[in-house]
Amino acid sequence: MSSQALIRPAWTPVTIAVMVGGFFIWWPVGLAMLAYILWGERLEGFKRDVNTTTDKFMFSMKRAGFKQPFAAERTGNVAFDDWRDTELRRLDEERRRLNEAAAEFEAYARELRRAKDQEEFDRFMRDRRSRDTGRDNGGPIVDGHPA
Repeated sequence: MSSQALIRPAWTPVTIAVMVGGFFIWWPVGLAMLAYILWGERLEGFKRDVNTTTDKFMFSMKRAGFKQPFAAERTGNVAFDDWRDTELRRLDEERRRLNEAAAEFEAYARELRRAKDQEEFDRFMRDRRSRDTGRDNGGPIVDGHPA
């Protein structure tokens, strides 16, 4: 006799003993066993309903574009599953290369902006020095530049 046959949703000596023992150990365990004895036959239908609802929810999440946190589900066709896994690895590699290229471009653009800013700052400092030098010589300054 298997353990599944011993503990089933029915009034058997084993289920009654487990229920009474559960009440002695901790009353919620006994209450849970009583509920299992009384309504256990409905668990299969309840489990089926929960699974159906969960499957519908996950399908709607997939359609909405959310990634599944677990590995891709197997279809049962080994050739298709292998092809899909290969394509997903290829796409992951392509995404990694694109992310690296984007990071390189960001660094390049940042360096260009820094070089342009440095050039503008250097020009400003040259103009300022020449303006200051023009004032020291007493030369006229026209439109912010020495004449």
